[in-house]
Amino acid sequence: EPFRMPEPYALMWRKLTAKPRAWFEMDPIAWGALPGLEPDDNPTCDAAELAAGGDPEGAREILMEVLCTDLRCIDAHAHLGNIEFDEAPERAIVHYEIGMRIGEMSLPPGFDGVLVWGRIYNRPFLRCLYGYGLCLWRLGKLPEALQVFERILSLNPNDNQGVRSCWYDVRHGRSWDETQERSEAARAERCQTLN
Repeated sequence: EPFRMPEPYALMWRKLTAKPRAWFEMDPIAWGALPGLEPDDNPTCDAAELAAGGDPEGAREILMEVLCTDLRCIDAHAHLGNIEFDEAPERAIVHYEIGMRIGEMSLPPGFDGVLVWGRIYNRPFLRCLYGYGLCLWRLGKLPEALQVFERILSLNPNDNQGVRSCWYDVRHGRSWDETQERSEAARAERCQTLN
């Protein structure tokens, strides 16, 4: 579906989708399809479930085992960044950047195409980019964060991750803390309205 005015992203979306571009799909190893595993087995998904269930240490252990098997598992880097994100963005950004750099080495030289979200092997790279951009934003590096968000939107114009909201706030000079406070205030107002 196209983005239409007055959506702030509409003009950029129109520019990014004006002409056909080549698309690329990452290798299955990026997602966690490790050699010797059944197609439905994915330890990075198991680790994400552990982390969501309140066991970040168990998740970290699985993810480190995955990386000992193959450092190219970009999803393991993304999930390690996710584990660190809330408490230590300066540590999380390292994990995201490693995954991002591995993904960049996987792309053809001079790649100016798209990474379709529907191809699940592309998602880990896009997650690392997104996490990296969020960390830059949290660390007060707005110009760098804006570049990362614009790159994600260029790679995935359909914006399955919701990056356009971050792009809009950063573009208007809003700090991470300011945006979080506004979100909390809006949530509180919605809750009062429902009560």
